[in-house]
Amino acid sequence: MQMLFQADIGKQTPDEVRATFWKSAGDAEPEVRGFAEELFRAATDRHDEIDRLIAQNSKHWRLERMPAVDRNLLRMAVGEMLGFRDTPFPVVINEALEIARRYCATDSMNFLNGILDAIAHSLLPK
Repeated sequence: MQMLFQADIGKQTPDEVRATFWKSAGDAEPEVRGFAEELFRAATDRHDEIDRLIAQNSKHWRLERMPAVDRNLLRMAVGEMLGFRDTPFPVVINEALEIARRYCATDSMNFLNGILDAIAHSLLPK
């Protein structure tokens, strides 16, 4: 989520984020770093599709008007839903809400949960 936030707020390319993020992030376990890289790649490679899904499921909220942390947390979670199909959607949503508890405003929890739940349902086979 921090990498997506850096790309969004800093208007940086994915390569620029990768070049600077890990220098300031300190030592990360190889598996943690690998998963973070894969998740960042999934979210950036499908950025337009992810933003479209968020916009379609966030009635009365434009992406650019959402708090930056909320917006990028949504992008991360939807990227995981699309790129890691073996991870059950409820697990993705719960992980996103755990991160939100730490970084988002209290009133964001219901907002994020509602959008992620709607997106998860839209991605289920019909």
